[in-house]
Amino acid sequence: MVFSSVVFLFRFLPLFFILYYLAPKRMKNFILFLGSLFFYAWGEPVYVLLMLFSTIVDYTHGRMLERLSGKRAAKCVLLSSVLINLLVLCFFKYADFLIQTVNLFFDTKLPLLNLPLPIGISFYTFQTMSYTIDVYRGEAQVQKNLLDFGVYVTMFPQLIAGPIVKYREVQKQLHSRGVNLCEISEGMKRFCIGLGKKVLLANSLGELWTLISESNLRQISVLTAWIGILAFAFQIYFDFSGYSDMAIGLGRMLGFIFPENFKYPYISGSVTEFWRRWHISLGSWFREYVYIPLGGNRKGLARQLLNILVVWLLTGIWHGAGWNFLLWGLWFAVALVLEKAFLGKLLSWLPKGVGILYTLFVVLGGWVLFALDTPAGILGYFRAMFGMTGVLIDGQALYLGREYLLLFLIAAAASMPFFGKVVEKLKKSGSGFGIAVYGLGEKVIPTVLLLLSIAGIVDATYNPFLYFRF
Repeated sequence: MVFSSVVFLFRFLPLFFILYYLAPKRMKNFILFLGSLFFYAWGEPVYVLLMLFSTIVDYTHGRMLERLSGKRAAKCVLLSSVLINLLVLCFFKYADFLIQTVNLFFDTKLPLLNLPLPIGISFYTFQTMSYTIDVYRGEAQVQKNLLDFGVYVTMFPQLIAGPIVKYREVQKQLHSRGVNLCEISEGMKRFCIGLGKKVLLANSLGELWTLISESNLRQISVLTAWIGILAFAFQIYFDFSGYSDMAIGLGRMLGFIFPENFKYPYISGSVTEFWRRWHISLGSWFREYVYIPLGGNRKGLARQLLNILVVWLLTGIWHGAGWNFLLWGLWFAVALVLEKAFLGKLLSWLPKGVGILYTLFVVLGGWVLFALDTPAGILGYFRAMFGMTGVLIDGQALYLGREYLLLFLIAAAASMPFFGKVVEKLKKSGSGFGIAVYGLGEKVIPTVLLLLSIAGIVDATYNPFLYFRF
């Protein structure tokens, strides 16, 4: 059950919110827990048990850490929690990849397990791990109520695609949170904006990417290849940031404040800046629980560069069980290492526009590795992008450019902070006209986006969600 579906919008969501808002305060977590289990079970009925297993394991380890606080045995409990979480994640996500790798390098014929990937396992596993680590560090209070902890793990708005919420960020809200009409209204507006990003932009540009990527890569022109990877870049941004917006909006409607996950990444002047703006919650998780414990930048430049390499290899693997994801992580690791070594200083001396073009070049190359999962596909697409097919511009490129130019312009504008700045100026303006325009716009624009998105959902045959596989 995805957010951009008829079942979710017209069946699950209305019924859930009726029950949630009518329930007394002491029952709201119970309703949210049951609703979240139903939401997950709609697509993963068996793997609900796996998610509940992770919930109980980390709840139990948290209670044990409380009793053993300050003792040497506490570290063993923490290691037990981390090990169990990683074993579960690796078994379901990487077992077949490891078997294929062994078969490839050792010429064996071990049978594959062919296990379906539990939806959202990477997200909720990282959340439960952060809980036990924070309890061990004394940075989060132990949750003694199993139901409340279950709500934290299973909460449907951010269960399947984040943002990754650390327990300490919502621990107070689990016990006491207020829901008023203002918060509900703000949440609904944020949800409508995210739905519009997903349905109106990501889906439309995704169809273009699918058309080009499934073409004969030996025959497409340079311009067609660049149009295709730009389409994918916008698709994955509006797909993922749209889901994050919807999750944050739903959280507001429930009384939760979730962290922001995107901050206009395509205007970044360096790859380092890009990763401070893209999937912020994942970057924060790896920085806090991997990079800093490894030593961060405290043990000299050489150690810092090694730490960056380790973190980004892990980041690549987190996204998927495939060599292309490992190469994708290595691609960005190299870029970040070069920026730490010398390139970052050079970029700081150059005009910001040069840094943006450089960053876009690196990011688009990374998206080729991310989107295509075979060596032949990756090499074929790079060959097309850099003119090795011998065709610079053809009729297909000119046709697609004309047909999708307006959509690209809208996507480019929506990926920059221009509209947000205009809204803020109108909101803070002292003039009656500015306030009136803002008041009208905040009501009309989300409504129009909702209506157009519903029409698109009802009519569409193409409605994927890229981050379901992670």
